[in-house]
Amino acid sequence: MTTAVNNNSSGSGSSSNGAIASNGNDIQNMFTTLLVAQIKNQDPLSPSDPSAFVNQLTQLSQMEALQKLADQGGAGNSMMQSLQMLALGGQVGTNVQAQVDALKLGTTPVSTHFTLATAADAGALVLTGVDGVEQRVPLSKLVSGQNDYTLDPAKLGIAPGYYAVRVETGAKETAGIEVSATLTNVKLGANGAVLSLGAGLAEVDPSALTQFNGKPN
Repeated sequence: MTTAVNNNSSGSGSSSNGAIASNGNDIQNMFTTLLVAQIKNQDPLSPSDPSAFVNQLTQLSQMEALQKLADQGGAGNSMMQSLQMLALGGQVGTNVQAQVDALKLGTTPVSTHFTLATAADAGALVLTGVDGVEQRVPLSKLVSGQNDYTLDPAKLGIAPGYYAVRVETGAKETAGIEVSATLTNVKLGANGAVLSLGAGLAEVDPSALTQFNGKPN
């Protein structure tokens, strides 16, 4: 479940990270405790192995250094995530282009784009519903490079719902779909930021963005 952070920050991601960090600290603390107990319970001037005492001190020093690095890494990741959220939040209301695997269609036309390696006389936009049933929208005169197509569900008689989307050509080439829509919300999920496009049209990872088109006048 994702939690909106458009207006209010959420602690769900930080809680998860905190649980992981706590678990890692528990293990490291246990190791350190056992190592210290082992050092205390032997004669440092005559250990059973001449190199054992030095090795144990070295391991303790290494553990402390690794703990510091882990703490610094966690702080750095949190800072980067915060900066990403701030940057993306500033783009809310902007028209963006993003790669999508699925769409939530209603009655509003959707501007789509797809890129082909070779031209084709014919092809199809394949929509697969949650029931596994495919609907094929015929496409013609496909060019090498970017192709634009406005998907109008109402005109095509496509029922509202969620659909996986892809393009197939007569030459057996397949391509993913990009959509142009307004970035309406930025959420913080367990795995990082999630972007909402349009009025519930799609949710994508920031890496799916391919273009910022600016805010409409």
